[in-house]
Amino acid sequence: MNSTARRRHIEYIRVDCASPNTKEPTMSVSVLDMSMSLDGYIADSDDFLGGEDGERLHRWADETDVSGPVGRFQEEWNAAGAVLSGRRTAELMDHWGGDHNGSPIFVPSHRPPSPAARWGYPLVTYVRDGIESAMAQAKAAAGQRDVQIRGGAYTVREALAAGVLDEVQIHLIPVLLGRGHRLFDVLPSEIELEVVEVINTPAATHIRYRVRR
Repeated sequence: MNSTARRRHIEYIRVDCASPNTKEPTMSVSVLDMSMSLDGYIADSDDFLGGEDGERLHRWADETDVSGPVGRFQEEWNAAGAVLSGRRTAELMDHWGGDHNGSPIFVPSHRPPSPAARWGYPLVTYVRDGIESAMAQAKAAAGQRDVQIRGGAYTVREALAAGVLDEVQIHLIPVLLGRGHRLFDVLPSEIELEVVEVINTPAATHIRYRVRR
């Protein structure tokens, strides 16, 4: 294989022969899925994703070859039974139009939802009694399917601290943003992770972890 071919080669490194979605048949798994720069940022200071177009951290997902990692991740996102999102992320995304590929959305927040979210989006539920309750409701709604966690950083840290986050999937982008919002800026304690799978491509290194209890 010449040097050019090596650079374009997609290397799959499986560190666990079990599927990352392996679980008891009646249990839902909560999965954080996030793109992150090498220096730990998930957005710049203006909540954009870096680069001149504001999408540097998500360019890897523009790949049109659905037979590769992008196609697989899209299937995972679409197969989720529920979404749990931080309030700021949900509002920036206009609550994904009221549902996430038909799945309900749960937003932990101490403040009531906006009128649009309250009356216009029946599949959006604001949960005001904590992250544990929000995750329990999301898992109940998801049934045997995964709960996808869609940021933000505060909600992720709350889920880790409460012990309700099961898996972490990071799409590590080969860029240093140098400023912005870090994903794991402040944590309540040391948290051990188990590497499940690593997929290395020229655009991103995709690493999936289980949170050790």
